[in-house]
Amino acid sequence: MRLLIMGPQGVGKGTQAALLSEHYGIPAISTGDIFRYNIKNKTELGVEALAYINKGELVPDELTNKIVKDRLAMDDAKNGWILDGYPRNASQVEALDAILADLGTPLDAVVALDADHDVLMERMRKRAEIEGRSDDTPEAIAKRLDVYAKETAPLLAIYDGRGLLKTFNGVGSVEDIQATIVAELG
Repeated sequence: MRLLIMGPQGVGKGTQAALLSEHYGIPAISTGDIFRYNIKNKTELGVEALAYINKGELVPDELTNKIVKDRLAMDDAKNGWILDGYPRNASQVEALDAILADLGTPLDAVVALDADHDVLMERMRKRAEIEGRSDDTPEAIAKRLDVYAKETAPLLAIYDGRGLLKTFNGVGSVEDIQATIVAELG
């Protein structure tokens, strides 16, 4: 099973990705984790990414695409994966299409989680308190949700047009949400 998990920050993507990973016996792959792994292990791609990060710049799509392709080609992903945090824009959708074609691994579904803006703001506020995250100020959270709405949410229409999109309510018990997703995916 090859899945994308999409939705705004605070909707529970990471939690559901971990549960689905366990259920299907496939890795949950977060782009943030991929970057951290490559940087920590000083891979060629990690060194290149760190050069941008150290300058306070975003890692360009071209490099992000290479890092994702490298990760999806690893042995533990041969039988499937759940990708969280990618693609984030239309250019990355095209790149992912090319990556999957090169690897001969079609995408099975896109799991989209959704919740009301106020619910997301409250969840992120609580997460900031619990985890002590300085980047989770109300202003920063609102900005990230706005960027998601403008840049990433429109990608759902692309996957819907391909018949791959499955949308789920991200509000409720973690177990109920997972059960609903698994029942829909089969």
